[in-house]
Amino acid sequence: MNLINKVESLDLNVSVPRSSRETMAGIAHLPRMIDKARAHRNNTLGEYIYPCPLDWQILKHLEANPGNFADLAEGNDDDQMTEWTREVSRSRTRKEQDLVNDKILNRKVDSEDMPSFLRARNLIDPTRTDVMTWDGLTDLDEGHI
Repeated sequence: MNLINKVESLDLNVSVPRSSRETMAGIAHLPRMIDKARAHRNNTLGEYIYPCPLDWQILKHLEANPGNFADLAEGNDDDQMTEWTREVSRSRTRKEQDLVNDKILNRKVDSEDMPSFLRARNLIDPTRTDVMTWDGLTDLDEGHI
């Protein structure tokens, strides 16, 4: 796919990327990764990390490198990114896609990290005892839930 033109990106110094729970072409976290990649290209990433460990799960699944993916994200809108993702992941099985989604959406907190996780969650909202995954904590912190 050729780069078409620069797509406006979020300034992640003042806003948040989409939730990891949002999907694109059936892949969780992909819209968030696109937001971060665009911000990375425009030097508006703020304190976010691109590529983070979750981004690497998707990049590996799509057999893409972070630089080329950021170029694509910057030059193509979400519909075009959906089309590109479907094209490059055509050889992937539904089971492979489900495994990637599971790694992203159900990443449990290790027992050694649990005390810091609980402190962070309780600082945000101590009533949300239902939040027990890293993506849930991020969504809670960013106001997605």
